[in-house]
Amino acid sequence: MLCCMPGVAFVPALLVSWSSAAFIISYVIAVLAGHVEPLVPYISDTGTKPPESGVFGFMINISALLAAITMYIRYLLIEKQNETSRFVRSSCNMFTLCIGLMGCTGMGIVATFQELAVPSVHDIGALVAFGSGVVYITLQSIISYKSCPRWNTYFVCHIRMAISVISCIAFIPMIVFASKISMTKIDWTPGEKDYTYHFMSAICEWTVAFGFIFFFLTFIRDFQGFSLRISTEIHED
Repeated sequence: MLCCMPGVAFVPALLVSWSSAAFIISYVIAVLAGHVEPLVPYISDTGTKPPESGVFGFMINISALLAAITMYIRYLLIEKQNETSRFVRSSCNMFTLCIGLMGCTGMGIVATFQELAVPSVHDIGALVAFGSGVVYITLQSIISYKSCPRWNTYFVCHIRMAISVISCIAFIPMIVFASKISMTKIDWTPGEKDYTYHFMSAICEWTVAFGFIFFFLTFIRDFQGFSLRISTEIHED
């Protein structure tokens, strides 16, 4: 199916499917192994202990790479469209790309430094990943509106902005509730101390994560009409 997509639409499609699989597979393995409770664990909790830690680390690192490639193609696409329309400054487009790449770096840190092994580094990576991700999709939503009606429909722009707003709203309580948790653990059970904070923070975390996935899903149509060409030049003396 991915090979049949025109242009480079297969890139965001692969990112969306791979990232969804990474979250779901790690969650299923962790629950079946009895390492986490089925009811809304943190995403990182599902990739802390083996064997799911290996799956989680590998797949999230690939997701970070795919996200970086998707963001770079999106940058090139906007630059190409901007040659005729001039709807956004090139510096703004570059800044948005840099913010997105920061988020990808945060994802790599989350995947590499596990929650219980190096919690401080893991938490910094998660904050960078989610914070930069929310800023990136918000900026992309604004750029999408600026490119209307020639390069985007208002319907797609409304969807992107709605996802951005929901992600921003969920990001704030995610941080607030997480900061109130006084212990680092993965095997949470209802009724224990700080469980409510953990539960609310985890719901917000999953909301933001899948917000990113649904946002990149909207890139597929834009990427269908864009192709990358590699040119080689032979210089003769």
